Amino acid sequence: MLMVGLTGGIGSGKSAVAARLAALGAVVIDADQVAREVVAPGSAGLAEIVATFSDRVLDAHGALDRAALGAVVFADESARRRLEAITHPRVRARTAELVAAAPSHAVVVNDVPLLVEVGLTPTYHLVVVVQTAVATRLERLTRDRRMDPAEAERRIAAQADDARRRAAADVVLSNDGDLAELHAAVDGLWRDRLVPYEENLRARRAVRPEQAVLTEPDPTWPEQYARLAARIRHALAPADLRIEHIGSTAVPGLAAKDVIDIQLGVPSLAEADGPLAERLADAGFPRLPGEWWDNPRPAGSGRWEKRLHGSADPGRPVHLHLRVTGSPGWRYALLMRDHLRADPDQRAAYLQLKRELVASAPDGATYGTLKDPWFDEEHLRAEEWAERTGWRP
Repeated sequence: MLMVGLTGGIGSGKSAVAARLAALGAVVIDADQVAREVVAPGSAGLAEIVATFSDRVLDAHGALDRAALGAVVFADESARRRLEAITHPRVRARTAELVAAAPSHAVVVNDVPLLVEVGLTPTYHLVVVVQTAVATRLERLTRDRRMDPAEAERRIAAQADDARRRAAADVVLSNDGDLAELHAAVDGLWRDRLVPYEENLRARRAVRPEQAVLTEPDPTWPEQYARLAARIRHALAPADLRIEHIGSTAVPGLAAKDVIDIQLGVPSLAEADGPLAERLADAGFPRLPGEWWDNPRPAGSGRWEKRLHGSADPGRPVHLHLRVTGSPGWRYALLMRDHLRADPDQRAAYLQLKRELVASAPDGATYGTLKDPWFDEEHLRAEEWAERTGWRP
């Protein structure tokens, strides 16, 4: 099932987004609610907290006094870690139970206030961040929650800032307007991305852009790659395989098709055909059917076989190339990237070629084939550069 992480700073309107998604049909799991449930009166979690910190953390009714507990652990790192050792495994176990109880075709939205802060982003197929101007958040906290302005500022400052959340977000929902605007944005996200993503994930179907359309350089491409790579790394753990950003989106300043190319080095293609392929598909990167290979450089030396996976996410096309680590194709992808990064003249020549080919042959397959003669020559230049500079992959 599709797992979506939802987060946002205090006062951002994250709960309104969660409620709208639930109304549209998502299974919403509220991390705060789960955290309260596992330490409710009569629970094993509360009993262990009392055994660890004494009954001074209970209120007059025998429930957890969160303010009293906070006073105990706030300035004591070891106490905080003891508390987390009690609560975190229980929260994870209860969350897993709720996920397991959801329908197999569900879009499961995990509403986690500190998702970015605790490093959970790679565990989801998609991360949605609700972003609202700090001034608006302060106004909401003081008006709607009757929070003291100084306390509201302190609470906001204690969380990740907007830049850190944006870097972790696959989707940013702005909530500086009214509720109708927010609902419209959530509805569009549900219709255009979440529902088709879930369908693609279940069908093991990758998104395939048909036309070769050049996009001007996007400074967020490296951030997007980093999120995808973290997701892949999490899916394959404990295996520690080399993952690289390759292709035109890995070359700063170069216009490119808006497809993130990623290279995953594997010990063998037989291993790429095994359980690893299923783990990638579960993480949102299904294998593309058919046989795939790279044209050798120089030509005539036999084709370089590989496996190719894509992305089930309709909002982020990906080409995930599985090549044997150390093989000619694996080395060539890194050499081309690094030479184009280092040589502005060849980067400009390649961009001119791309623009000409897109204008004359917008079909994706034809576009790729017509670049071969230029890359035959570029390969020789890159090898000379590698020898001159001592480049190593």
